[in-house]
Amino acid sequence: MARYKEKNCKYLIVMGCLVQRYYDDLVKALPEVDLFIKIDEYDKLWEKIDNLIKKGIVEKPKTKKITKISEIPAMPMLEQEEFLNREISTGKNYAYLKIGEGCSNKCTYCAIPYIRGPFVSRKKEDILEEAKGLAKKGIKELIVIAQDTTKYGVDIYGKSALAELLDEITKIKGIKWVRFLYSYPEGITDELIDLVAKNNKIAKYFDIPIQHSSNKVLKTMNRRTSKEQITTLIKKIREKIPDVTLRTSLIVGFPGETKEDFEDLENFVKETKFDKLGVFPYSKEEGTPAEKLPNQIHGNTKKKRYNKIMSLQQEISKEKQEKFLGKKVEILVEDISFDNKYYVGRTISNVPDIDGLVYIKNNGKLRPEEVLNNFIKGRIIDVSDYDLIAEII
Repeated sequence: MARYKEKNCKYLIVMGCLVQRYYDDLVKALPEVDLFIKIDEYDKLWEKIDNLIKKGIVEKPKTKKITKISEIPAMPMLEQEEFLNREISTGKNYAYLKIGEGCSNKCTYCAIPYIRGPFVSRKKEDILEEAKGLAKKGIKELIVIAQDTTKYGVDIYGKSALAELLDEITKIKGIKWVRFLYSYPEGITDELIDLVAKNNKIAKYFDIPIQHSSNKVLKTMNRRTSKEQITTLIKKIREKIPDVTLRTSLIVGFPGETKEDFEDLENFVKETKFDKLGVFPYSKEEGTPAEKLPNQIHGNTKKKRYNKIMSLQQEISKEKQEKFLGKKVEILVEDISFDNKYYVGRTISNVPDIDGLVYIKNNGKLRPEEVLNNFIKGRIIDVSDYDLIAEII
């Protein structure tokens, strides 16, 4: 980007989590950058850019070396006006709806609390106002996000208010699909499960990052659930919502993960058969407790364990996909293939940019303007490991 700046533009501006955590180091290491903007300065973003362009002024923020997680201040929430006047960068059909900032879970491997501070909820009325504005702009699907959505409301209402918030969002005219991501297992209540089971606007989709199944590893990670609790929760969700889609994320090669711990995880994946699953080899995050743990796992071992779980999940995914054969599904069409042979879309069981796609055969009966950015009915006629092939019905 610095080379690009030399010929194509005047300023190079860097912003984000890395700047928030390593501001002083980056200023010294990257003199070619004209302006660094930390996350907690987003409310001053245009002011700082304006000062740079018009006056050549770069106001350096005061930084304090923080060594304890308890010293991390809460990230200031953007003003409501900023949320209401936001640019939608995800196209015409869906938008992310942020309901909180930061995280208070303090998992030993994670740097997010060091960067973004403790969890802070937005007011329900502010979120609903933004959601209504997005609906008026034609957005059909809202994806509710936070570092842990189940913590929503605990800090300002004294209890989790996620189910109540989701129910209110589904009442907004124009919103057809609502989904929520990143729901930690210990925060998933019966109220939330029942709502997903009964409310047809909410995706029957739980994204539950469990990270591991070995109780020893879970304890070292400072996770708040056990293997038994996770198993009970999954059984309960599947009993109440038979057609639910379950997604999780795992970490392999965490410090101290023995061969037996990994075998426990492997067997858990085989038995549980998540619909969708992502795996990450453990990597050290500076300043986190896990960075200093003994028995760090060799990179080659982590890679082998990663490949083994991914290979196993590929088989499970294909098995899950085949159950869609012959089924009629509702598809939100968002694109057309370069050869015009297929429309490309998603079912309510597919999260954008994360899950697979549905390729709908273009039979020529419907023009692109009739199909694109609209919902159509399709029948699944073929599957791959992660994607579906459909015909219009």
